[in-house]
Amino acid sequence: MIPFFKDLFLNETKRSILFLVISGISLLVSFLEPESAAFDAAWIAIVLCGIPIIIEAVEGLVTRLDIKADVLVSLALIASVVIGEIFAAGEVAFIMQIGSLLEELTVAKARAGIEKLVHLTPLTARKIKNEKEEIIPAKEVAVGDLLRVLPGETIPADGVILSGETSVNQAVMTGESLPVDKGPGDEVSSGTVNQFGSFDMKASRVGEDSSIQRMIRLVQSADAGKAKIVRLADRWATWIVVIALTAAALTWLISGEIIRAVTILVVFCPCALVLATPTAIMAAIGNATKHGFLVREGDALERLAQVSKVAFDKTGTLTYGKPQVAAVENFAPDISEENLYRLAAETELRSEHPLGKAVVQGYKKSYPENAPQMPDSFSMLPGKGVQAVIGQTHILAGNTSLLEENGISIPVKAMKRAASYIQKGCTLIYLGIEKSFGGFAALWDTLRETAPEMISQLKQLGLTPVLMTGDHENAARAIAGQLNIDNVHAGCLPEDKLNYIASSQEKKEMVCMIGDGINDAPALKKAHVSIAMGGVGSDIAVDAADIALVNDDIKELPHLVSLSRRMMTTIKCNLTFSMTLNFIAIILAITGILNPVVGALVHNAGSVLVIINSSLLLTYKRKHL
Repeated sequence: MIPFFKDLFLNETKRSILFLVISGISLLVSFLEPESAAFDAAWIAIVLCGIPIIIEAVEGLVTRLDIKADVLVSLALIASVVIGEIFAAGEVAFIMQIGSLLEELTVAKARAGIEKLVHLTPLTARKIKNEKEEIIPAKEVAVGDLLRVLPGETIPADGVILSGETSVNQAVMTGESLPVDKGPGDEVSSGTVNQFGSFDMKASRVGEDSSIQRMIRLVQSADAGKAKIVRLADRWATWIVVIALTAAALTWLISGEIIRAVTILVVFCPCALVLATPTAIMAAIGNATKHGFLVREGDALERLAQVSKVAFDKTGTLTYGKPQVAAVENFAPDISEENLYRLAAETELRSEHPLGKAVVQGYKKSYPENAPQMPDSFSMLPGKGVQAVIGQTHILAGNTSLLEENGISIPVKAMKRAASYIQKGCTLIYLGIEKSFGGFAALWDTLRETAPEMISQLKQLGLTPVLMTGDHENAARAIAGQLNIDNVHAGCLPEDKLNYIASSQEKKEMVCMIGDGINDAPALKKAHVSIAMGGVGSDIAVDAADIALVNDDIKELPHLVSLSRRMMTTIKCNLTFSMTLNFIAIILAITGILNPVVGALVHNAGSVLVIINSSLLLTYKRKHL
């Protein structure tokens, strides 16, 4: 039992729930027990729920001169106790603590996104000095150092390749899942991963100036600049306190009855007002959860209702993030298209490159009855492609440089055909059979089936979709064309996405950012509200976002936007209702018709109606546009 009580003591939320349960039972006993009882059980609710409110109010006044709703509640509690209205005091404390707990439950736990980014920073580097290789701490790398990076290693600094050819996974910087071929003269970034070949490089930016460290600073700065929404009851608390005290004092002076003054203070307690926002938010969060959205920040839906633009990352968000074969073009007169496809699949069968794997999977899907056979020999050609021998046939599969180096020219007709696929955003694998050009396989990142309808519905809701991607212009324009998105930004680095969102918000255009990659983290942090793909997305992207889309089904995004707007309408209705009810009750209290107990019951009834109205959000369904 000791560990349980220790956990209870350390976990504030569990403790609050336990205190509320005990307080609720004590109030029920107080309401039902005979008047002759020696001890009023409502005192338990006052001690467990009321004293924390008073302590917080005093602390805010003394240390920060901060007048919030809890100041008014504290005055009502103390006044009720002084005149012997113990049940009224306990009930007010109980209701206020319910509102406080609801707010607690809507606040996300501390996140570890920065820490995970730090873990991407390499710890060691291979330094070449006097033709000897030594392992040194990455933080000791200096500008101008000659470094060697082996396959599978993380690049320790920004720099330029001097010798060697390879493919580099740059997803951490661009979000694109396909490795990029690199050779002498090409730039590489720290934090990216070398995949297939070793190379030597000269360091140009190190330590705090490196790409991965800039990424970390971007995330930190974006997070620090995001303001939180202040609870309405607290925003107007100063005026409410002044008005309540003035009304209570005047009533006491004029009527001479302190009971009326206390009743005014009890009625002025913003119970329903405090419950209006968190209950609606909790109900909306429940609805969002049913549709696959995990709301990680309590005020995220409030902010979503204010956005005018929705910025999408491309790869993994609007697309599946995995290459698929779009077409196989055959230019070998004596080989059928199926046989050319088979030769391509057999050549790539042992390849670790995503494009090679996609060719193999595509062939198996198209021709399940003819499994590709393992080649007799196989070798990777980093930065160029692969080569294999199948039977007596020597086959090359890769880029144009690979074919040119082996004396294979590509016919003009094939080049024109290839250009049309490149224009559509495809990546091509060219095939050389012996010393002749065989054809090519065109691959692209497949659009999610639900994306076009989702974009159309967002437009009907008055939102402007924006496409921001690290991919090249052709691929970005091809996807944007299929989705009817006019605002396209291609070749984006993390700071480019961040700067776009910052500039939009300076123009009072609130942006919702949707992404899945590590490179999206700064923009996700900076955006007015952000959504990460919870299934395919990186942990760092999810940590940086306010909302996670658990099942990656983006078709429900218009529902979430509509839900957020409906939630804000509900909150405004709740606030209007609670303030109207309080106004009527205050007039009745001034005239002496209400006493503190009845006033507290009025709060109870108002709070119940607020909760019922909010709970309708649980069953809210967006009408088809």
